[in-house]
Amino acid sequence: MTVHFIGAGPGAPDLLTLRGRDLIAACPVCLYAGSLVPAEILRYCPADARIIDTAPLDLDRIEAEFVAAHQAGQDVARLHSGDLSVWSALGEQLRRLRKHNIPYSITPGVPSFAAAAAALGQELTLPEVAQSLVLTRSGGRASAMPAGEELAAFARTGATLALHLSIHNLGRLVAELTPLLGADCPVAIVYRASWPDQRILRGMLGDILAQAEAAPMERTALILVGRVLAAEDFRDSALYDPDYHRRYR
Repeated sequence: MTVHFIGAGPGAPDLLTLRGRDLIAACPVCLYAGSLVPAEILRYCPADARIIDTAPLDLDRIEAEFVAAHQAGQDVARLHSGDLSVWSALGEQLRRLRKHNIPYSITPGVPSFAAAAAALGQELTLPEVAQSLVLTRSGGRASAMPAGEELAAFARTGATLALHLSIHNLGRLVAELTPLLGADCPVAIVYRASWPDQRILRGMLGDILAQAEAAPMERTALILVGRVLAAEDFRDSALYDPDYHRRYR
């Protein structure tokens, strides 16, 4: 018996990986984050599968489901939105499984920032504009930000910022970033990237708050900030330069 943690992707059912799909189809038990994982993905479950929406469950009850499946010798597909490596509550679930010596596997998924970049038709790193991408969030009820991870410190690097779980703090983020990056710094907000009701706002730190207030968005919105979002006058990468020979083409 194994608990298979599966990144279900950003929303569009066809962005689920083939490995994830096949694992779902092989598991008689499926636990899924019902508030974020689209119901269409559940069609890959076996017809007689036990399917549990974990949205109303606390960690103890989720642990109990794992233990019950383990005792019954039933594999579990545990679905989370996006990719499991960030903000997935994976760490505490793995800790509970290790306590019970229950085996597990992890299958990555398409992350929300990648889906947002695709929706924007955008590369998030450009030569001599930004070569780093910072995935971060603002502090809130779920957890505070650790010391040293202040947004201002990341902003000063000039890296592209991908701000997750922060749309409710947009006003504070704009106020904090504007003195550092300038009111003309490009911003994009992608709401529910890859879902049928996807929406995109483009602007600058100086006007994005007014745009967002006119078209309110909920938690499933990603905020991207950085000069790459509007850059056109950047040099070509050396990757395909005829005089630059390397292996990674």
